[in-house]
Amino acid sequence: MDELKYPIGRFDFSQEISDEQIPGLIAQIEALPGLLSTSVEGLSEEQWGAAYRPGGWTLRQVIHHIADSHINSFVRFKLALTEDSPMIKPYEEAKWAELDDAVHVPADVSLQLIDSLHTRWVRLLRALTPAQLNAVFRHPEIGDVSLRKAIGLYAWHGNHHLGHIQAYKKRNGLGQ
Repeated sequence: MDELKYPIGRFDFSQEISDEQIPGLIAQIEALPGLLSTSVEGLSEEQWGAAYRPGGWTLRQVIHHIADSHINSFVRFKLALTEDSPMIKPYEEAKWAELDDAVHVPADVSLQLIDSLHTRWVRLLRALTPAQLNAVFRHPEIGDVSLRKAIGLYAWHGNHHLGHIQAYKKRNGLGQ
């Protein structure tokens, strides 16, 4: 089950994110919208409503979750850049995934949102100075999170959910 839940492994919060890694991680964030769109091309309504793993979200909910999560991350970046170590508010992602919009709105709406959001987010990320990369926000459960660590986390997060979609397609003979 862990392989179905974490197809690319878990994010390692103890890993250091070097200056040399930042451009590649930003490139992964930049590539995500296109990779998502390609990975879900041609899915039927039935497939959109299928869970990516037993007990997991539907493919539609996964796409809406990525939009929700990355919007929250973008705001956290802005807060960390404009305030001194702001305390951020976590959200109940599992409950958000059960709201009507995440269950019934076509995923194309969030795919467009992710594309637009990532255009702005990547522009912001590429403009960060070394000092700004070390800016932090405070997460009430995790503690201080630097923007460099958050870049690594969200590069992983996008690939993590892309892995869910790709694994579902492979298990169901839908190709990659």
